Amino acid sequence: MKFEAGINNIIKFINLNNLHLVKKIFYLLISVLIFVSCSSSDRGELIGVKGKKFYPDKPTGMVLIPSGSFLMGMSDDDVVGLQNAPVSTVSVKAFYMDETEITNGEYRQFVNWVKDSIVRQALAVRALEEIGETPTQEELDKDNSINSYFPVYQPIAEISDEDKSGYELYKEQNSFGINPYDKKTFNLNFDIDIAWQRDEYPDLAYAEVMEGVIEGTGFYLPKEESYNSDRIFDTKQIIYNYTTFDAESAIKSDTESRKEFFKEKSIEIYPDTTSWIKDFSYSYNEPMHNDYFWHDAYSEYPVVGVSWEQAKAFAHWRTMYKNKYQKSKSKNDQRVASFRLPSEAEWEYAARGGIESGTYPWGGPYTTDAEGCFLANFKPNRGDYAADNALYTVEAKSYWPNDYGLYNMSGNVSEWTESSYDKGSYTFDSGLNPNISDSTNLRKVTRGGSWKDVAYFLRVSTRDYEYKDQKRSYVGFRTVQDYLGEDIGIDKNQNKIF
Repeated sequence: MKFEAGINNIIKFINLNNLHLVKKIFYLLISVLIFVSCSSSDRGELIGVKGKKFYPDKPTGMVLIPSGSFLMGMSDDDVVGLQNAPVSTVSVKAFYMDETEITNGEYRQFVNWVKDSIVRQALAVRALEEIGETPTQEELDKDNSINSYFPVYQPIAEISDEDKSGYELYKEQNSFGINPYDKKTFNLNFDIDIAWQRDEYPDLAYAEVMEGVIEGTGFYLPKEESYNSDRIFDTKQIIYNYTTFDAESAIKSDTESRKEFFKEKSIEIYPDTTSWIKDFSYSYNEPMHNDYFWHDAYSEYPVVGVSWEQAKAFAHWRTMYKNKYQKSKSKNDQRVASFRLPSEAEWEYAARGGIESGTYPWGGPYTTDAEGCFLANFKPNRGDYAADNALYTVEAKSYWPNDYGLYNMSGNVSEWTESSYDKGSYTFDSGLNPNISDSTNLRKVTRGGSWKDVAYFLRVSTRDYEYKDQKRSYVGFRTVQDYLGEDIGIDKNQNKIF
């Protein structure tokens, strides 16, 4: 009471009108002083390093697959007699998974980003050659020239690659928009649009970069290689360069240097549209070859014609693209968990949708519902592709999702997984997050069956494979992302339930 009376006396003394407001401010100041005095020292106690409160951020288009255990393997009769999927209990950590297969529209975002970046890189290098490394502001202000693409210079310590640590090289080689030039670092200028049409080229130097001045240069196919003399971008130049780190080999190695475990990759990422013709001899599939990937009519259809390596490159790009955004919006250097392909166990666990020993993602042993409507896109009868009302693929968000909210885990397109195929792997892999990763094994597990497969391949337990460099008109993929922390008390909609 004396303390409050003292406050009232102070308020009256300073003769302010709004006594109620001043009281609130005074109490707030006292609280802050008490908090600061209490938290300014750990008083010699072990209190740990306090980070910011972490809240999981569900990625767009993904659903949370909760952690748990399930019976992995063929619970039905092994009608084919492969004996490659004996039943065993497997435990899987929580993760996010794309609710649909990656679509043409989503993959085109990847292709367009890489295409845009390699053109900007070439324009920036030419601009450096045109006006030097220390241009005047007057030169940079010339809008109607290639100078507009001069990169923003960001000086770094001029250390040779041999003297840099493996981690420094890794960060440099995986920073989006950062390109080494003459031992310096330049940030590409993304603020100005690229002029793609010839009548929009600003000057001769720009035209020479885009079209080339000698045979074999430039970004467009020569006229004699273009269909109907159309101006066509050379898709073989759309190459994604990135670096991976072989953590498993590094852990097993006795060497102190980690540089040798960084592997540089250069991947042509444009889908093989000719797979529609190569996969089906003596069949007229030219319309799918011509239009399926790039036409807006197919934007929501699953991307096909991508190899296992291309799918992994997409996952790497998606991770770096998100991290670039995180860095631009916040000073917090915490990165998002990497996007990747699912392991074979994760795929089957997610496909089952929490239904124990189900034959298909919807649980039951039948491929039609009570009204006789098909529950997936596949080939129901010998040679009868149209029985399910779809000749080829359908939109990625078609049919009913399973109980985890995942669409087309059976049918439509088969899906790449991270795992290498070994017939006997179920007998020796781990019961905790099992995955067979063998860089020498070129066979990679595909799951789910596709629009051209019979019902057997739609079973959630059926194992199949393709060689990792194969590009098929019936194989696509979806990505996953690790859930950080434990998902106890979190439902599949990312809401706390207790």
